[in-house]
Amino acid sequence: MIDLRWIGGHLGAIGDSLLQHVLLTVTAVGIGFAISLVLGLIAQRVRWTYGPIAATTGLLYTIPSLALFAFLVPFTGLSFLTAEIGLVSYTLLILIRNVVAGLDGVPPDVSEAAVAMGLTSRQRLVRVELPLATPVIVAGIRIATVTTIGLVTVTGIIGQGGLGQQIFLGLQLAFPTRIYVGVVGSILLAFLADVGLLAIQRRLTPWTQAGGR
Repeated sequence: MIDLRWIGGHLGAIGDSLLQHVLLTVTAVGIGFAISLVLGLIAQRVRWTYGPIAATTGLLYTIPSLALFAFLVPFTGLSFLTAEIGLVSYTLLILIRNVVAGLDGVPPDVSEAAVAMGLTSRQRLVRVELPLATPVIVAGIRIATVTTIGLVTVTGIIGQGGLGQQIFLGLQLAFPTRIYVGVVGSILLAFLADVGLLAIQRRLTPWTQAGGR
């Protein structure tokens, strides 16, 4: 059963685990998005590159997380870097696909109108294409964030797991309270992150709410 007295006496440690979980997630999704935006733009502009990029990131995505972390440990140790290399690699396929899909979804007549207005390729991207692609891109970020929050728990095996470390310690000590703290905390964090990103998406794209949508 859950020991509420233990939870009350270890709020500091639980808070530290939560902060580490958030830091690992935000860092992975942030770096993953930066890489994916560049690769997604290349794949969308130079179409023949999409296949190799998708195949490579797809291969990374299929590698079991425990196997990947075990492979990295001899090179980067039981470190934050090891955790991030693995976590970032799992975000790429999702984010790149959504970046490409979002840009592909920009209506051709809108792009043609931007060209007629004299906008350069860079100006069209920043002022027209990326704003219109934002709903699809943010949807990918939401999926990548929730997925990463779940994967962060696995990094507890290398001592970098945030709330996942509570789960592993609970299993090692046969202490269910730690397990529940880690599991419930991870679920709540994923839910709050998804709701928060959805609110940001609606704020950035108010036109998608027109007509009651």
